[in-house]
Amino acid sequence: MLKDQNYEPEHKLLLRNLKISDYDDMVEVMTATYPDIEEHWSYKQIKKLIRIFPEGQICIEDKEKVIAFVLSIIIDYSKFGDDHAFEEILGNYEFDTHDPNGDVLYGIEVIVHPEYRNMRLGRRLYDARKDLCEQLNLKAIIAGGR
Repeated sequence: MLKDQNYEPEHKLLLRNLKISDYDDMVEVMTATYPDIEEHWSYKQIKKLIRIFPEGQICIEDKEKVIAFVLSIIIDYSKFGDDHAFEEILGNYEFDTHDPNGDVLYGIEVIVHPEYRNMRLGRRLYDARKDLCEQLNLKAIIAGGR
């Protein structure tokens, strides 16, 4: 069977770490996913997360455009325990609670553009988090939500 030389795959997916230059794509994903929410993750917040824990900020791009991402920090779980608030763990959204010597990967966000749902991209992102947790020898992953 001959392959059409003009054939271009429908998707060209790549799993990688976020860069601050991805921010505009991230805003598009957040706006499409949560059209009723006016406040999304700010440029300043994303920049800080990438600075303090670059390997915890993971995305999937399609043809060089971010279409899904997760945000994470590491925490010392003994400082919070099971009875905590999302805002408390995130240090009131300043992420000063990130502790490179902590023992738990805390999932802040997982978001997939609505046009890319049912492609198991969320699963790929969670698997990337699990791999990171193992690489860093952390004891657990906990996910929070706002």
